[in-house]
Amino acid sequence: MPWHVAPVQRSIAAVVVFLFVLVLIVGGMHYYLWARLVRPCAFGLLWNRRAMWAFLALAAMTPVGLVVGRLVDRPFARIATNLVFAWIGLAVTLFFLLVASEVVRGTVEGVSELLDRPSSDSRRVLLSRAIAGTVSILGFGLAGTGIWSALGKIAIRRVRVPLAGFPEALAGYRIVQLTDLHIGPTLRKLWLERVVAQVNALEGDAVVITGDLVDGSVRELREEVAPIAMLRARHGVFFVTGNHEYYSGVDEWLVEITRLGVRVLRNERVALGDEAGSFDLAGVDDFSARRFGGGHGADLARALAGREPSRALVLLAHQPKQIFESAARGVDLQLSGHTHGGQIFPWGLFVRLDQPYVAGLARHGETQIYVSRGTGVWGPPMRIAAPSEIAVIELFPG
Repeated sequence: MPWHVAPVQRSIAAVVVFLFVLVLIVGGMHYYLWARLVRPCAFGLLWNRRAMWAFLALAAMTPVGLVVGRLVDRPFARIATNLVFAWIGLAVTLFFLLVASEVVRGTVEGVSELLDRPSSDSRRVLLSRAIAGTVSILGFGLAGTGIWSALGKIAIRRVRVPLAGFPEALAGYRIVQLTDLHIGPTLRKLWLERVVAQVNALEGDAVVITGDLVDGSVRELREEVAPIAMLRARHGVFFVTGNHEYYSGVDEWLVEITRLGVRVLRNERVALGDEAGSFDLAGVDDFSARRFGGGHGADLARALAGREPSRALVLLAHQPKQIFESAARGVDLQLSGHTHGGQIFPWGLFVRLDQPYVAGLARHGETQIYVSRGTGVWGPPMRIAAPSEIAVIELFPG
């Protein structure tokens, strides 16, 4: 067998397995929605059949719409993608609400059994209709407010962080953090221009972008990302890669981001400050970068080589899970994103299975970490109980 056949076969097998799992998840979720929102409500055979076909169409539309939106850079394709993403957000919200409603259903059935008054068919239908109606109203309401939260004005989150060894002369130094903007099918140039205006109005000392700036190629998004060149800060604008840069043609993006006047930190560090005092800012490639080859991969040892331990050090690392190595190597503060704070509650509970921290400021041993909930969105254009943010990290001696 030729040497190149086995890797190709593994790639094809991985794609087949991924598609199979995706179909199972999407199909299973849509079946559950139909089975709880429609079937037990006894609206009649015709209604049940129409609803079943509607849910089948929505289930099929989900992967097809995502593929079309990814492969075709046309306005109608972007509209289709946004509609699919909006439905995914609504469906996920309805799914979690229905799962929670199982407690109500089980409690009613249990109480009826204890009272020796088993529920009749008419009572079960009435209960099912009440649950379906309540879940639908709550689901559409939460989805609507989630879209408003995701696409409206972004909150400014100010975080005060004391650092050992931080110079008195720089007390109050402000790092403005953007992360997970995900410029692509949903968020475009006009939205980014508003974000840039908000950041510039803060007059930060430095601006950092901790990964996942884009979802698409340079060819598709060059004009959409152009407003990044308008970011202003006294000591410059800095960037580290996130996992989505590696899905979007990372090498081309590194060239383009540099062309826009942003300093890319790839396993390296720079000094920020002036003659009166300074500290170190370091950045590493995304945690998953090494598997993409091409010399990519997080290398914190290289970034910190020759470092003076008494100097305060702030590290930019896209994924919070980098904190384990950061703490072992004496990093003072790590700034991360990636999690979106869960984006749609209660998804943050599942994010914790992969990441040690999901949102906010925390301490891991002697190292502090701040995880931003993110500035943009990925997938569904909505945020529920996880509002987007622009973080202003204010550094003080501590």
